[in-house]
This record gives sequence, structure tokens and C-alpha cells, in this order.
Amino acid sequence: MSVPSFYGAELRYLRESSGLTLEQLVDGSYRGAPLLSRIERGELGMPVDLAIHIDKKLATNGFFGRHCEAVHKARVAGHPPYFAEVPDLEKSALTIEDWAPFLIPGLLQTKAYAQRIAESKAAWASPESVEERVRARLARAEFWGRDDRATYWGILHEPLIRKPLLPPYEMAEQLEHIAALMRGSQTVVQILPESETDHPLMMGVLKVLTFPDAPPLIYTEGVHSGQIIDYPALVTSYRRSYDLLRAAALSPRASLAMIEESARGYRDEAQQGH
Repeated sequence: MSVPSFYGAELRYLRESSGLTLEQLVDGSYRGAPLLSRIERGELGMPVDLAIHIDKKLATNGFFGRHCEAVHKARVAGHPPYFAEVPDLEKSALTIEDWAPFLIPGLLQTKAYAQRIAESKAAWASPESVEERVRARLARAEFWGRDDRATYWGILHEPLIRKPLLPPYEMAEQLEHIAALMRGSQTVVQILPESETDHPLMMGVLKVLTFPDAPPLIYTEGVHSGQIIDYPALVTSYRRSYDLLRAAALSPRASLAMIEESARGYRDEAQQGH
């Protein structure tokens, strides 16, 4: 039995023994009943804040908080704590939709791109810590080798491909990697033109996840924080905003042409530099 399944089964037993519904147990926390239901089914690990809340509600003498924190530390190696649940969510999702205004999404990154992001986000970190972050991010790319992977849809802001984060040769590899995924898998990537300055998601990163047997979730992220949102009204609002953004983006065919044209430009620039 997996660790999430163990804690999920124990949680359900204790909750039902106390005569509480999912809604009653989660009341007073910052989490929703759909998330709690998935934890009970063993599909997700338990966030530390929810574990502490449940310990108080069920009078379990800190059981979930103590053990959840230890498991959490083991699972998030290489990922910031607020991102810890996302890789598991990606594995069980039916669809994944990304909006990337500032950085190419982790699932699409090459090693060179992931390395640069890890170094720039933690300039004070040790080389070992940086490598751990890179390995954790690249491990998510195993997603593409799975037969049951989610359908992926990403929207990238045009400056991500026009203003290189990497040297020309590595930038060409990054864009060629995205183009190869678009051509060879259930993957759609669209480019939002830089001229589209007035759109509904100007304020940050967004990930929309749907599941075969559970309500959809939203993940948003800032510079040093992230949040999983399961409140239905907010989820609906974010999804509507994403749909409006998709309508403003270039078609998949035009986007692929732009990505490949940019990749060729970086290839030519790299060759001229030798």
C-alpha cells in the first residue's frame, strides 16, 4: 500500500468513526471537500496545514501532522513545498492546461532550460541543491513516456520564444523539443502574441487540471509561493479566463510555424557564432 493510501484509509476510518462528513471535517480549514475526498482515496498526499487541522478536529494527538510532515519532506526533495502535490496531480490528470507568461512550463523544459531556472531562482543555493532541483524537474518529463498520460495544452507568451533565456544553440534545442512534442503526441501549444497586452490572465502563472473521476483543480504560482484551488466558483472563473486567453492566441498550426521559425533563427545564430 502506498503512503497516501495508508493515510487516506486511516483518515476515512477516523472521520467516519467520529460521525463527520467530508464537509464537516474540512470546515474551518482553507481546503475543500473534493480535495479531502481524493486524499481519502489515496490519490494525493495530505498538505501539512490540512493535517494539523484534522488532528485538532479529530483529536488525534498530532498523528497526521507528525507523519505528514515527515512524508512531505521526503516527497518534496527538489521541489518547493508549495509545489509538492503538483507532480502527483499531473500523473493522475485527464487534461493539463498551462498558461506560461514568464517561463516555459516545467513539463516542456529541456535540461539546459531547467538548469538555468534552478540557478537563477536560488543563486545562494549549493551546487548539490541546484542539481537536485534540476533532477526533480526533469523527472516530471517521464510524463511524456506514459501511455495513459493526460492530454496537454499550453499557451506561451511570445516573448518566451523571442527573448532567449539561453545561448542560441540551447535555445534552438528548447524550441525544437517543444515542436517535436507538438508533432508527436497529444500536445497542443499556442502562442499568445506580444501585441495581446489586454487579456484576462495578465497577473501570473496558471495550471488547470481535470480528472476522470474528480472535480477540476487550479494551480497558481507567484515568485515564492503557489496555491492549489478547488473552490468550485473560483475554478469556474479561472477556466473561463483561460478559455478567453486561448481564443486570443494563435492557432496551433500558426504557433508551431512560429516556434520552428524561431528555432531556425537560433540555429543560424549559433552557427554564425562558430
